[in-house]
Amino acid sequence: MPKKDDDAKKPASETVPDQHWKLQVFYLCFYGFMTQIRPGESFITPYLLGADKNFTQAEVTNVIMPVLTYSYMAVLVPIFLLTDYLCYKPVLVLQSLSHVSIWLLLVLGTSILAMQLMEFFYGITMAARIAYSSYIFSLVAPSRYQRMASYSRSSVLLGVFTSSVLGQLCVTFGDVSFLTLNYVSLGFVSFGLVLTLFLERPRRSLFFNRPKEAGDGSAPAELDNMAGGDGGGGKQGWREAALCRMLREVGTLARQPQLQLWSLWWIFNSAGYYLMLYYVQILWNEIYPATDNRQVYNGGVDAASTLLGAGASFAAGYVKIRWTLWSELVIGVVTAFQAGLLLLMNTTSNIWLCYTAYVLFRGSYQFLVPIAIFQIATSLSKELCALVFGVNTFFATVLKTIITIVVADKRGLGLSVHPQFYVYFGYFTLLAVIYLLAAVGVGIRHNRRKQPVELALAKEPRQLPTEVLAQEKSPEAGAMQA
Repeated sequence: MPKKDDDAKKPASETVPDQHWKLQVFYLCFYGFMTQIRPGESFITPYLLGADKNFTQAEVTNVIMPVLTYSYMAVLVPIFLLTDYLCYKPVLVLQSLSHVSIWLLLVLGTSILAMQLMEFFYGITMAARIAYSSYIFSLVAPSRYQRMASYSRSSVLLGVFTSSVLGQLCVTFGDVSFLTLNYVSLGFVSFGLVLTLFLERPRRSLFFNRPKEAGDGSAPAELDNMAGGDGGGGKQGWREAALCRMLREVGTLARQPQLQLWSLWWIFNSAGYYLMLYYVQILWNEIYPATDNRQVYNGGVDAASTLLGAGASFAAGYVKIRWTLWSELVIGVVTAFQAGLLLLMNTTSNIWLCYTAYVLFRGSYQFLVPIAIFQIATSLSKELCALVFGVNTFFATVLKTIITIVVADKRGLGLSVHPQFYVYFGYFTLLAVIYLLAAVGVGIRHNRRKQPVELALAKEPRQLPTEVLAQEKSPEAGAMQA
């Protein structure tokens, strides 16, 4: 029958029984939700500075916290490659083991070295997030990628929100100590480790484990094309050279103005964003050193910022403008707004004003993230897209590490938290000035191109070449030029 012939031509991922892949996706989303339930996470810094651990602010700021950045940079590339080579699940197990190690060290550790080791494991968990975000693509057909990615992302955000609210409720209304909250977190991450063991290990991945069926009727992937048309992808060809060829291709594509602009935004702004995220709890403790744990509202603030970030990301999908013309201006305005928020956070003595500025800062960053993803991914294949984001994240981590060494580490300037935030304010102010100047340049070039055409149209519209008239009337063509 024709229907059977069509089914035979479909790739394996299309012919998996409906219930099977649906159960896999449901389990993965449940896993993503449960592994985010760590109610003690929002209160780690006050826990370290409080009576339970009694570390000084200088020790936390300049000795313990920098290890997170160094660890993340050290393991990022190996985990990126191992995630694909080992087909996701082993890296997810490593992430869960690292989560258990973090909370064991938080509960049992008493020395600076133990807390530095805790930050090292934290860096591993951050680098291993790519395993969860890419795992889902091995379970479903390409036609379902977008919807399934939204499901997995939503489950993570819901988990973060639930965890923050749960932690805040326990502290404020249950009068639960930070130590008890960390024991609860240890229980949840241990349960997450058990869930990880029951994840199905995929048989294919993006780079190192391409499906061997060349005749499945699907279009060849970018990786297969680069391997000289070897759709089987396993025996010799591309394993030796494809990633190198893809890196060269990325270098060529980097000349595209929009890809270049949003990649630079990803590198420079995400570096500043995460540095603020690492040290903001120390700033809160400096502004309002609460003696009563019930008056520490870190969990509520994290919940609010997660909710606003999710809403901002959703709203960004409905912004319809000519990004080729307005990208620099939008980035510049948002970055200037973030610089102002950093200055407000650092100069105010009102903790609620600082909390509000933090929530708005995170929301504004999350607003631009989906726009950047779309602008970068729109002209790339799936493989090249993954590689570009990997390269961008690596350079952002290198920049973040350099700033940490110079500004925060005791072997560098070893600045306390307030001077650090002045540095971050200056950093975002400089970025905003550069983006806004670039926006002015784009506007000037656009007007210079537009004026001769308008002048010619006003004089002799019928004598203009057809291509010029078509270009003037087509907003898409104008967008490409701009």
